Amino acid sequence: MDKAVYSLVLSEGVVAKVDKLAYSMGTSRSNLINQILAEYVSYETPEMRMREVLEYVGQLLGGRDSFQITQGQSAGMLSARSALAFKYNPTVKYSVELTRGGFPELGELRVSLRTQNSALLLYMMQFYKLWMRVEARYMADSESSAEDGRFTRRLRLREDAVKGELANKTLGELISAYISAFDSALKAYFYNLNDPEKAAAETENAYRLYFRESGGAL
Repeated sequence: MDKAVYSLVLSEGVVAKVDKLAYSMGTSRSNLINQILAEYVSYETPEMRMREVLEYVGQLLGGRDSFQITQGQSAGMLSARSALAFKYNPTVKYSVELTRGGFPELGELRVSLRTQNSALLLYMMQFYKLWMRVEARYMADSESSAEDGRFTRRLRLREDAVKGELANKTLGELISAYISAFDSALKAYFYNLNDPEKAAAETENAYRLYFRESGGAL
């Protein structure tokens, strides 16, 4: 969405209050005034859209015992953490960052694990590559990468599966469903480390279920 520069005459008292609130929210004066005016005239800005989408993601993931939710410093960021059943119970971090553009580009999902355990990093990379192979069989145009113990997945709506823009709640449901499926597959994979064939089968089962329920929209 394009922005332009406008001059406004405001009282010093109002500006002081706006600046104080903007500082507490981690945003700028201009952005806060833009949001206030947008809400007043019932207009949805990209920041409002991103915040509402991520609120739904947080609510859906937060309703599961396996996730802890952390809201990002900006309207388009959210993190979720999930413990992995491995030595010292390491924590997997899921970071969602949305873009202002909207349909069909939503943003990016990043998965990481803070650890120096070489065996754990090797298992994680093996899982990432397995997940990418499985996803490629169901959705050849998905874009993801894995390196240095991190997984990155582009969040983009498939225009052949989606007609027109989707409601913010629906977008939140799609994003949370993908993260939930990934996390479920990851835990099943680690549970079956001693049985590679079963680990691979459980990973594909988790993705197949997600794909069937989401309709391949994301």
